[in-house]
Amino acid sequence: MKKNYFNKALILFNTFKNRKLTNEEIDLAEDKAQHLDGKTSEFKLLISMIKDTFSGKYKMNKWNISIIVGTIIYVISPIDAIPDIIPVLGWLDDASIVGFAISKLADEVDRYRKFQKTGLQI
Repeated sequence: MKKNYFNKALILFNTFKNRKLTNEEIDLAEDKAQHLDGKTSEFKLLISMIKDTFSGKYKMNKWNISIIVGTIIYVISPIDAIPDIIPVLGWLDDASIVGFAISKLADEVDRYRKFQKTGLQI
């Protein structure tokens, strides 16, 4: 059953990654980050990465941008595998998608962390 929810989540994630992301949605994502327990700091890192990319401070390829956009929209969307109105369970699928995104972006995350320390693109 858990695998079924994750597969549904991946389908929705793939749909969401082709959308554009607004500043209001980024603000909403920052508010929702607190509900992701063990994935809060990772989600905040993704938000920081996309903000710096959109502002031109950091450069990232379109594929990685789409993964982050899809993740943020998935987390803020009321339509996901387990609706957020179901306390705790509703946030588990969001945390799973954040974990999935971080695993797909491992090299980019490392590069971004170096950028944060030095201020230089590597």
